[in-house]
Amino acid sequence: MTKIAGMKQTDASAAASASELISKRIAELGDWRGKTLARMRKLIKEAVPDVVEEWKWMGTPVWSRGGIICTGESYKSVVKLTFAKGASLQDPAGLFNSSLEGNVRRAIDIREGEELDASDFKALVREAVALNAAAKSSKAKTTKAKAAPKKRAKSANKKA
Repeated sequence: MTKIAGMKQTDASAAASASELISKRIAELGDWRGKTLARMRKLIKEAVPDVVEEWKWMGTPVWSRGGIICTGESYKSVVKLTFAKGASLQDPAGLFNSSLEGNVRRAIDIREGEELDASDFKALVREAVALNAAAKSSKAKTTKAKAAPKKRAKSANKKA
C-alpha cells in the first residue's frame, strides 16, 4: 500500500499526476487567469523542456529543475509567478514587480489584459535553472571537501 499526500492508495497511479492537477486547475479557472497560467506554463516548458511539474502546499503548481524554479498561483486579480531564488536573478527586462523587498524570492504579478514578453520570461526561467545547477554543483563540492580525509599536520616536536 502506498501513501500519497496523506491518503492511502492501493495503486500509486490512482492518484492524479501533478501535470494533470495543474491542467485541472487551469480548466477550473476558466477565465483570463486560466489562459494566463496556461500560457506561462507553456513558456516554462519551452524554456526548459525537461522541467518537472509538481503539486505542493495543498494545491500550488510548482515547476522545478535541480530545485524550484517558480510557483504559479492564481488570485482574484492576479496570476502570481513566484521565483524561489528571484532575488539572486538578473532581471534586465524588469519582469519582477512583486515581493521586491524580500531577500530571497521575487514575483511577477500578471493582471488581466497584461502579457509578458515571451523571450524575456524564458530567459528568466533559464537563468533560474542555471542558478539551481550552480548551487547544486557548489553544494556537491562542499560535501566532497568535507568528506575528504584531513591530512595531519607534522609535529614540530619530533622525538630524537
